[in-house]
Amino acid sequence: MSNPAAQFLAQADPVLAKIIHSIPEPVHESTHDVFFDLMSCILEQQIHYRSSKRIFQKMLDTAQLTTLSPENFAQFEEKTFVTAKLSMGKYETLGQILAFWQQQKIAWPALSDEEVRGQLGSIKGIGPWTIDMILLYTLERPNVFPADDFHLKEIMVKLYGLNPESKLKAQMLDIAKDWGENRSLAVKYLLAWKEFNKKKPV
Repeated sequence: MSNPAAQFLAQADPVLAKIIHSIPEPVHESTHDVFFDLMSCILEQQIHYRSSKRIFQKMLDTAQLTTLSPENFAQFEEKTFVTAKLSMGKYETLGQILAFWQQQKIAWPALSDEEVRGQLGSIKGIGPWTIDMILLYTLERPNVFPADDFHLKEIMVKLYGLNPESKLKAQMLDIAKDWGENRSLAVKYLLAWKEFNKKKPV
C-alpha cells in the first residue's frame, strides 16, 4: 500500500482497514468537465462514473457526440429529447445549467470547495448531492463526504452497524471524523467495496 492517505485510513479505521487490504484502490479517470458531469447527474440521476445504466452515454451516441458542451447542447437536445421523456423539473434544471454556463466563465479548479458549493448551489435544481459528486469525482477534491448519498448510507449502516432510524447523518459524520482530510478516498473505498462484492462469484 503506497498511498499515504490509504495508509492513514487503514490505521484510523478498522472497518476501512479490512476493505483497503482486500480490494484494489478505486481509480476513476475524471473528465474535469463540470458542465458535462452536471448534465450526467441530472439526466441519469447518477454521475456517469458510478452508473451502470449508461443512459447518458446512449444519449450522446444518439446525438453522435463524444462529449457535451454548451456549444453543442442544441444538437444534443434536438436528437435526444423527443424520446428521452424528461420530467419538467429535469428539463428546467438543464436549462438553468445551460444559462449559467452561457453567462459565467469560471475556472473551477481555482475555487475552494465552499466557493464551488456557492456557485453550483445558485443554479436552480442543483442540490447538495449533485455538488458533492462534482467535488468528489470531477474536481477530485480530497475531503468530500456525500452524507446524502443513498448507497453510502446503505453501506455504512451495514458495515458500521448504524441505526438508520436515529439521526443517521450525524452517526455517519461521527465516523468520518476519524478519516481526517481523506474523506473522499474513504468514501470511494466504501462504494468500491459494494461494487467489488457484487462482482464476486457466488
